[in-house]
Amino acid sequence: MGFFDKAKGKLTKAVDSHGDKIADGIDKAADAVDKKTGGKHGDKLDTGADKAKDALDRLDGKNDDIR
Repeated sequence: MGFFDKAKGKLTKAVDSHGDKIADGIDKAADAVDKKTGGKHGDKLDTGADKAKDALDRLDGKNDDIR
């Protein structure tokens, strides 16, 4: 088992355990950047945050951890 396999396993476990907190953090980060840019890129930030949450949610092959 290589480094990336171990890292993916740990990340998957974290997402399974704390998916809601991670999703909140992603949303807060996107909101902070949106506020700093004066709302110029809000739609792109929302899209990026959604894609990041979807990618993390699919780590275990199920779409059940992050909403």
